[in-house]
Amino acid sequence: MSRAISSLLFGVAWLFGQIYCRFVLHATIENRRVLRGYRKQGYFLYGNHTQPIGDVFQPARVTGGKRTYVVASPANLGIPVLGRLLPGMGALPIPDSMHNMRRFWDAVRQRYRGNHCVVIYPEAHVWPYCTQIRPFSATAFRFPIEEDAPCFCMTTTYQKRRWGTKPKITVYVDGPFFPDKTVKRKERQQKLCDAVFDCMQQRSKSSTYAYIRYEKETKE
Repeated sequence: MSRAISSLLFGVAWLFGQIYCRFVLHATIENRRVLRGYRKQGYFLYGNHTQPIGDVFQPARVTGGKRTYVVASPANLGIPVLGRLLPGMGALPIPDSMHNMRRFWDAVRQRYRGNHCVVIYPEAHVWPYCTQIRPFSATAFRFPIEEDAPCFCMTTTYQKRRWGTKPKITVYVDGPFFPDKTVKRKERQQKLCDAVFDCMQQRSKSSTYAYIRYEKETKE
């Protein structure tokens, strides 16, 4: 797909996201100013995965229209109509075989080195309206360690609205977080993962309304 078509699709997606996230999801963004000093360089943005459609479009709102690429499950490509457009809009599908993994890694590096934002949802699977931060693997932090790159996080939280049953959304942006170069690579990766997780967990306390409740299944 040509760059011109890709840019056009991203522009359309950004406009749609502005309308959908603001007026359908009732989403507002707090603390976006932490990104101001990084407009002309690449960075990684981590988020909790709680909106099947909103998580596709919200990052471009968070970054103020900066070109954004989202690491996505290959299952998303099967979404009717939208699935075929996702690569042009900035989706980076995770390959389903190790054979194509190197190309995927190269694509992520290329986007970061092109001074773009790469979005990763380390929880992997979407849990709609989940108010908890689920544990995630340090594997998701491989790229910022390799590139010595700045990281940010966006934490989606939920509050009750005055009208209607669905909650309003407040997205908190935090960072930057940097790899600790004083420790070995494996520990560096885990420390970065822990820092982002702890920050998101603290922000998740701003959720005051559970539209869907998730409970552990008990075995009889």
